[in-house]
Amino acid sequence: MTDKTVVMEKDGRIARIMLNRPEVLNAINDEMPHHLAECVDAANEDDDIHVIVLAGKGDSFCAGYDLTYYAEANGSNNVTQEMPWDSMRDYRFMKRNTELFMKLWRSYKPVIAKVHGNAVAGGSDIALCCDMIIMAEDARIGYMPVRVWGCPTTAMWVYRLGAQAAKRMLFTGDKISGKEAMELGLALEAVPAEELDARVDALAERMAAVPRNQLMMQKLMINQAYDSMGLENTQMIATVFDGITRHSPEGLNFKKRSEETGWKQAVRERDLGTYDWTEDRPINSPGKGS
Repeated sequence: MTDKTVVMEKDGRIARIMLNRPEVLNAINDEMPHHLAECVDAANEDDDIHVIVLAGKGDSFCAGYDLTYYAEANGSNNVTQEMPWDSMRDYRFMKRNTELFMKLWRSYKPVIAKVHGNAVAGGSDIALCCDMIIMAEDARIGYMPVRVWGCPTTAMWVYRLGAQAAKRMLFTGDKISGKEAMELGLALEAVPAEELDARVDALAERMAAVPRNQLMMQKLMINQAYDSMGLENTQMIATVFDGITRHSPEGLNFKKRSEETGWKQAVRERDLGTYDWTEDRPINSPGKGS
């Protein structure tokens, strides 16, 4: 499975699933959501497995969608269509990815996200679909595309944080450290980077001593409460809105700017607030970014 964008190793009662595009900080391409779902399914079908640990190979957990392909490349693709755009074609593509990420949330085996480096943009969607998040104190998490060109399709920010803290994150697009994420309640724990592996392993091993059926019942019971709150409906709205953000005037200007200057420059301008995406021009007095 080493040629896959996501790989899995079996370690006793623990399945270790790893995002496997380290050369691009595990950026999401068309294949990764499918390979992730395949690994989650394989872990669920293995009666020896009690717990899943999800991590990223290399320097980061996941840097979000691969903007070299989706934003910087010229012309239309799966996330930017020629105008007029077909909103339901966009919805089918993005909802499929959302459902594949949600395999983590719906997994019968509990899933711990082990976050180092960055879990940002679409990478934060993946982390937030896990049952628990353990972060390195210096790791970063956030959804910067809310500034332009994105709406988190899993909608898990509000379900993990509540309305006020979710608005604080999604009205700014700020990235926060693992320590700040723990203080907000987004991460269960934040530990020094050198202690991350040991802390996640200790928690996974403690949980793995519980019978599979007990773990499954507790997870189904807790998740049912979120289903009753309307998680599926919120995700439908979020996924439609995500498509709109990419085909709005501002979203199309971001795509054009990425093609002209490269996505790194466009993202820098987005995150620092130095570009007016409505007027499609630099601005002189930007707000402070994070």
